[in-house]
Amino acid sequence: MTTTRSAYPAPVEHLVPQARALADELGSIPSRNQLKARLRIGAPKANAVLAELADYVPNPAPADPATATAPHEPAAAPASTGPAEDETRESRPVVDAAPAEVKPEAATLADPVAPAPAAVADTGTTAAEPVAGPAEADPPRTRRRLATWPVLLLMLPATVAIWSGWVGLGQLAGFGPVHPLPGIADSFVIDTSITLPIGMETYSAYALYVWLSGRAGAKAIAFARVSALLALGIGAAGQIAYHLMSAANVPAAHPLITAAVACIPVAVLGLGAALAHLVKEDA
Repeated sequence: MTTTRSAYPAPVEHLVPQARALADELGSIPSRNQLKARLRIGAPKANAVLAELADYVPNPAPADPATATAPHEPAAAPASTGPAEDETRESRPVVDAAPAEVKPEAATLADPVAPAPAAVADTGTTAAEPVAGPAEADPPRTRRRLATWPVLLLMLPATVAIWSGWVGLGQLAGFGPVHPLPGIADSFVIDTSITLPIGMETYSAYALYVWLSGRAGAKAIAFARVSALLALGIGAAGQIAYHLMSAANVPAAHPLITAAVACIPVAVLGLGAALAHLVKEDA
């Protein structure tokens, strides 16, 4: 017949010999944690065993009284600790003095984490800025291109009037039919009076385009602005001179007017070449 082992824990009297053997093995009074690990007992019973070992001198005994009195110091610790504190310490890992050194490291590691909320707040503010994006995306709208055909209709009668004025002024100033290719094509005749409206008005329109389009460089735009205004002024003066002489039935233009009109083709050639070079240089 087999006997079952008792489920009750061993009394303190049975644990004291084992604790003394552990003290002899270590050469000093064991700590409470060492008793708990070796004897597999709880904190209250380890405190009771330590109380029984208070007067025990381990073998071999300490060499000096200072070391002999040292084992008595742990006995004061169990008196101040209550059962609740002992049970709390049981749940913690057995670490001798390392936790005291780990705490500053934990505090040091916790410091860099403190600015994290501020960084999150900054990220939140920057993330809120794109909300204004849709408001900024509204202004770019597709503009309908304005129709230019009404302007062409307005330019047509003005072109006819200007053309006839320049041709009439040229005839009064000595422009007329010439044979540009004598001996080569004697039958080829051209009226040079048409060169005045073609040269002057074409240059005026192109200079205005370079000025107002803004596609050329600063130097070309400045030159186009001045020359366009000058060409328009000369064109207006030519129209005035022709209509005054035509209304007065003048058979020929004044010599000064004839000299000025004769210089117009040369001036147009120079202005056109200069503007073309400036536009090409800036491009």
